[in-house]
Amino acid sequence: MSSSAVSFGVVGSPVDLPSAGGAAAAALARPSTARDFWLVMKPNVMQLVVFTGWVAIYLAPVRLHPLLALTAVLCIAAAAGASAAINNWFDADIDRQMARTRLRPTASGAVQPGEALALGVTLAILSVSVMGLALNWAAGALLALTIAFYVFVYTFWLKRRTPQNIVIGGAAGALPPIIGYAASTGGVDLLPVLLFLIIFAWTPPHFWALALYRTGDYARVGVPMLPVVAGRLQTRRHILAYAAMMVPLSLAPVATGDLGAFYALAALAGSGGFAALAWRLYREDSDRIAAQTFRYSLFYLFGLFGAMALDRFWGFSQALAGGA
Repeated sequence: MSSSAVSFGVVGSPVDLPSAGGAAAAALARPSTARDFWLVMKPNVMQLVVFTGWVAIYLAPVRLHPLLALTAVLCIAAAAGASAAINNWFDADIDRQMARTRLRPTASGAVQPGEALALGVTLAILSVSVMGLALNWAAGALLALTIAFYVFVYTFWLKRRTPQNIVIGGAAGALPPIIGYAASTGGVDLLPVLLFLIIFAWTPPHFWALALYRTGDYARVGVPMLPVVAGRLQTRRHILAYAAMMVPLSLAPVATGDLGAFYALAALAGSGGFAALAWRLYREDSDRIAAQTFRYSLFYLFGLFGAMALDRFWGFSQALAGGA
């Protein structure tokens, strides 16, 4: 739905502090570029948000005209970029102090925080307006709610105040499937709610795994991520509990009859692998395994939603073949 995936990040590669300082000085010595503003929108995070929204559009019973479907996807992408830009504006002070985020454009000085805020507000207004006018206002309202939740509830309120920041704030990153479905149908059904719950439950273990091997970063700036507040053992227990929860939750769309055998097998394999890795992390306190768990969780969610689309495509193809 900050390095939230969910947001509404996916982190870059680790940087050593001296190199980051040199990069920041270089950024201050040159004018901002289009690439700087693109990075302010956290494109890595945007990929996952856009993909889950698109899958929901594909799964919806109403087929949108391809141009309208593309418009809906672009609106979701722009809203995700708006949320990220505003987050970069607000968090510029702590981003400068964290090894993981020191190269962000607003932290390095490549983009001024005020410029990031202006970009975010502009994208937010445009994305909601276009979604409402081109698709429907139910989807537009949900898009506005997502931006507002990520900015005001997660970024402004929760992130620096409670270890539940990711648990509650993850709702923003979980909303794109509901938005995509509403863009197609004008309403919400059980299936997009299940997709929301899958992402909502996936978000905490995903980010807690990251926080385990970046605990020093969060402690340095006073962000109360779970490992900082409750310790590593409690965090590993929480990761295991949430990963185990993903096994039945990921199969819920099969139980409702919305998805079939191909997705069921993919969900079982992917969720089983996630739970097994979380168990290994619980048994062995290791930054290396925590990083593996974080990376696996990314591929897992992409794979899960990809399997949904393939399952529906396969079922549709089979129906056509049977009809012929």
